[in-house]
Amino acid sequence: MKKAISIAPSVLSADLTNLKQQVETVEKNGAGFIHVDVMDGHFVPNLTFGPIMVSALKRITNLPLDVHLMISNPDQYIETYSAAGADILTVHQEACTHLHRTIQKIHDAGIKAGVSLNPATPLITLENIIYDVDLILIMSVNPGFGGQKFIERSLKKIEDARKMINQTGKDILLEVDGGVNKNNIAQIVKSGADVIVAGNAIFGSGNIAAATRELIEAHK
Repeated sequence: MKKAISIAPSVLSADLTNLKQQVETVEKNGAGFIHVDVMDGHFVPNLTFGPIMVSALKRITNLPLDVHLMISNPDQYIETYSAAGADILTVHQEACTHLHRTIQKIHDAGIKAGVSLNPATPLITLENIIYDVDLILIMSVNPGFGGQKFIERSLKKIEDARKMINQTGKDILLEVDGGVNKNNIAQIVKSGADVIVAGNAIFGSGNIAAATRELIEAHK
């Protein structure tokens, strides 16, 4: 029996001139979330979307908006992204001086809180806050750009994160972002992931509908 997973297509790789149709296509073909990568050109070397994009997506999809803040000083923008329509707001452990306070602030805004770890950041940094989060995001590439190759060592980190989550007894989502495609998704899911972010593998394909379905069915 296959494990139930959710695919979260990343609009970082979408054709923004055709965004509405592409988002509707992934929604109709089984996507579970829409992933929005927010980059500030400071925490990561790229500049992407802001709250206006989140608001626009809220008007064209019924899927939960999984907003990933790859920015410095995320506390400053929590209420802004909540008001724009984020359903899950994920911050980076590396960007938060007081991570527990940041998670509380996200929950106070009425939305779910996630924490992301860069490839070089150990899981132990989440030990004291894991009971407070709704999602853990393992970056399997160095954040900042789409289309990078999956870091194979991430598989062990995903396994360890799944064990850590299971020990809490809580229903915490384990998300993986970076370099996921039809050839490695089965391994990633087997390691413990239940939400898979995919950008180029979906929006960079010749057939967005087929690519979405293929990823959903590709794991064993």
